[in-house]
Amino acid sequence: MNYSKDEIMQYVREEDVKFIRLSFCDVYGRPKNIAIMPDELSRAFEYGISFDALPIEGFGNEKHGTLLLHPETETLMPLPWRPEHGRVIALFSSITHPDGTPFSCDTRSLLRKAVWEAEKSGLHFTFSGEQKFYLFRMDENAEPTRIPCDNAGYMDIAPEDQGENIRREVCLTLEQMGIRPESSHHEEGPGQNEIKIRFAQAMNAADYAMTFRRVVRTVAYRNGMIADFSPMPLKDMPGNDFHINMSVSPLESETVISHMSAGILQNAAGMTAFLNPQKASFDRLNTPGAPRQIGWSRESRSQIVRIPVSAGDRRRAELLSPDPAANPYLAFTLMIYAALEGIKKQLPLFRQPDLGPDAGERCRYEPESLPSSHEEACRAADASDFIKAHIPDEITAIYCRKCGKGVPNESEGTNL
Repeated sequence: MNYSKDEIMQYVREEDVKFIRLSFCDVYGRPKNIAIMPDELSRAFEYGISFDALPIEGFGNEKHGTLLLHPETETLMPLPWRPEHGRVIALFSSITHPDGTPFSCDTRSLLRKAVWEAEKSGLHFTFSGEQKFYLFRMDENAEPTRIPCDNAGYMDIAPEDQGENIRREVCLTLEQMGIRPESSHHEEGPGQNEIKIRFAQAMNAADYAMTFRRVVRTVAYRNGMIADFSPMPLKDMPGNDFHINMSVSPLESETVISHMSAGILQNAAGMTAFLNPQKASFDRLNTPGAPRQIGWSRESRSQIVRIPVSAGDRRRAELLSPDPAANPYLAFTLMIYAALEGIKKQLPLFRQPDLGPDAGERCRYEPESLPSSHEEACRAADASDFIKAHIPDEITAIYCRKCGKGVPNESEGTNL
């Protein structure tokens, strides 16, 4: 809901709110926040709240160590796990320099710009995310182990499935926060789970993806478990992926979805460094059957794009290659720009000529497979005019060229 500033101030007073979390993420998509008291909210709206950016990797340097957070009124969310008296709410925030200029590594602002570019063309993109995660037990000192909470398999039920109650609590908590889950089930790996979130406008969908990870970790911790979203938590077990469903309106025909998908396929290699940013991301992508082929299919999961048979506003494309280490703001930004390129240029989806019209139809671009390592993905990003046009060089440098390292492994803390 798009509240006004006055309405949020009134909400804070009437609902006994004692803390406001100004939420943002670093360039890697790792959640951060500052808690302010209600008396500071009016100042936050008018001037922003300053913070020291130097300790946040990729945010600060000797030239700009101070940045400002500006809460965005349409992002108000209560945090249901906090006390009912002395409540806590969260507001996602944009980031600027003290002189008011946008901060180039604010990935949420990059997505807002992409949405604006799409709307100038009369197009509106919506997204739905499916993120997998493992539930691991804690030891007697409340430290994480690598012992899964169960040994259940795909879509098993309780008592074999020990994650059922946690998924239920996650879904109910999300509903209290205004986020609509669509389905949940046990996945293939032991202790592995998936919850699908319904389609939403791009900015909301990225905020929901960030919030989802936070809620899962919080609920798991409250139940004596650790939630792990890393790409490959257990060797020789299925990895965690982040399937991203994308649709566009107006959707006059499936041809629009085809052009959108062709744009994504054409730029897939250069996008990989951002969609699969960790070394472990390639451990997952290099397992047999993983989605590495730069092509599309109705059913095959080895192609990176799936376009399921559907009708009406259910028509969509599903990108299968990303994993939860990806920053959703960057992922959606890249997908929008790639889709716009495909639609504007009316890029076609080609069939593999030797397969015939009905068997495994897909298009292929060179290279035929995604990069096989982080280093190869970075070379593809550096060589991509598409990436240079839409991702600030500072971000590409952080992801690829800084000491030749990928995104650090994300802490599995709860950020309560």
